[in-house]
Amino acid sequence: MDAPIAMKPLLVLLFLPAFGAGVIALLPARMAGLMRGMAVLVSLITLIVAIWVVIHFIGTNSDLQFLANYPWRSQLDNSFAFGVDGLSLPMVLLATLLAFVAILASGGVKEMAKGYYALLLLLETSMLGVFMAQDWSIFYIFWELTLLPLFFLINTFGGKQRNQAALNFVLYTMGGSVFMLIGLLLAYDASTPHTFLMNEMAIGTASLSGERQVLIFLGFLIGFGVKMPIFPLHGWLPLAHVEAPAPVSLLLSGALLKMGSYGLIRAAMMLPEAVVTLQVFLATLAMINVIYGGVLAWRQIDLKRMIAYSSVSHMGVVLLGIAALNLNGITGAMLQMVSHGLTAGALFLVIGLLYERTHTRDIRHYGSLTQVAPRFAFFVAAAFMASVGVPGTAGFMAELHVMIGSLQRWGWSAALLSVGMLVGAAYAVRTIGCLCTGPKHQGTEILIPMRRTELAAATILVMAIVVLGFLPAPLLGMMTASLDRFGDLFVNGL
Repeated sequence: MDAPIAMKPLLVLLFLPAFGAGVIALLPARMAGLMRGMAVLVSLITLIVAIWVVIHFIGTNSDLQFLANYPWRSQLDNSFAFGVDGLSLPMVLLATLLAFVAILASGGVKEMAKGYYALLLLLETSMLGVFMAQDWSIFYIFWELTLLPLFFLINTFGGKQRNQAALNFVLYTMGGSVFMLIGLLLAYDASTPHTFLMNEMAIGTASLSGERQVLIFLGFLIGFGVKMPIFPLHGWLPLAHVEAPAPVSLLLSGALLKMGSYGLIRAAMMLPEAVVTLQVFLATLAMINVIYGGVLAWRQIDLKRMIAYSSVSHMGVVLLGIAALNLNGITGAMLQMVSHGLTAGALFLVIGLLYERTHTRDIRHYGSLTQVAPRFAFFVAAAFMASVGVPGTAGFMAELHVMIGSLQRWGWSAALLSVGMLVGAAYAVRTIGCLCTGPKHQGTEILIPMRRTELAAATILVMAIVVLGFLPAPLLGMMTASLDRFGDLFVNGL
C-alpha cells in the first residue's frame, strides 16, 4: 500500500508552491507585504525540502527514487507518477533555488502583487512537475501548464512590447508542443503494452525500426528544440527576455530553457537508435547554435538581448554534449545546464535591476560602475566571467567535459566549439569594460543602491557558481549512476 501524500517528499515539493499560491489568492489585495512574505516563505520551504531530498538521494543508484505512483486512467494505462534520478534531481534543485531567488528579488513589485506572486508560485509547481514526472502524459500536462503563468507574467508585468512578447512565446511553444504530442502518441501506439510510463515506454519503443524511431524523435526534437531553443526555433527568445521583468527573465533563462534540454535527454534515452542516426545532424545544429548565438550576442548593444543570444550559444554547448553520446559529453551537458541556469539567472537579475533604476539597456549609456555602484560592478563582472567559463566557476568544468567528449567523438573538428567560446569571451570582456570602467554617463551617474533582498539574491547565485566551480564533486556524485546509464545505452550503437 502506498504511503500517504505527507510521506512522499516529491508530492510535498509539487503541491507546496501551488498551496502557497492559493493562500495568496485568498489574501486581501491591500496586504502586499504579507503576500510577499508568504511567497518568500513558501519558496524557501520548498527549497529546503528539495535539499532534504538531495541529502537522502543515493547517487550510486540509477533507479528512480522517492517514487510516488498513483493510477490515473486505467484505459490508457497512465499514472500520476513522480520520481527522481541523477538527471532530474539537479534540475529540481536548480528550479527551487531560482524560484526562491526570483521571489526574493521581487521587492520592487507593488502593484498587482497578488497575481504576481501567485503566478510565480504556480510557475514553480509547473516546472517541478516537468522535472519529476515519470509518465509522459503527466509530463506533457505540466509542460503546457508552464505557458499560463508565464504568459500572464510577461503580458501583465513586462515592458512596452509585452503583448507581442507574450504572444510569440505562447505561439512558438504551443506550435512545438503539437509536434511533441504527435511524437508522444506515435510512441504510445508503438509500445507494447500501451503505456505512458517513461521506463516502460522506453522498453516498448526499443524494438522499433530505426526509421520509425527517427520519425518519433523528430517530433520530440521540434517540441523540445523550441524551448531550449535550437536554431532556427529561437525566434521567441530575445523579445521575451527583453520584455519580461528581471525575476521572470531569471526563471525563463535559468530554469525554463532547461526543460527543453532535459526533455531531449529523456527522449534520447527512449529512442537511442534514432539519436545515433541523427548524431551528426544534432552536432551540426549545436555548432550553429554556439557560433550563431555568440556572434549575435557580440553585435548587440541591448544588454538583455545580448544575454538572450548568449543563452542560445550556451544551450548549443548542451546540445553538443548530448550529441556526443558518451560519458564526458553528457556529463558536460548536465553541468552546463546547471551552470547556465545560475549564470544566466545572475546576469538577467543584475542587468534587470540596473534597468529598473536607469530605464535603459543600452550598453553605451553606462560607465564607471566601479565608482558609481561598486556592488553592481562586482556582480556584473562576476556573472559575465562565469558565463565565459573562467576556471573556478561552474561553467569551466561543464565546457571542459563537453570539449573532451566532442574530441573523443569527432576528433579535431570539434575544435569549432572553441570559436564560440572565444566570441563569448570577447563580448563578455567588452561588456565588463563598458559598464565598469570609462566615464560616467548622464542618467546613470547616480544609482539607487541594491536593496538587501536584491543583494542577498545576487549573492546566493554568485556563491553557488563559485562553490560548484571549486567543488563539483557533490553534484557529479549525485549524477554518477544515471550518467553511466546514459553512456551505456550508446556504447554498442557507435
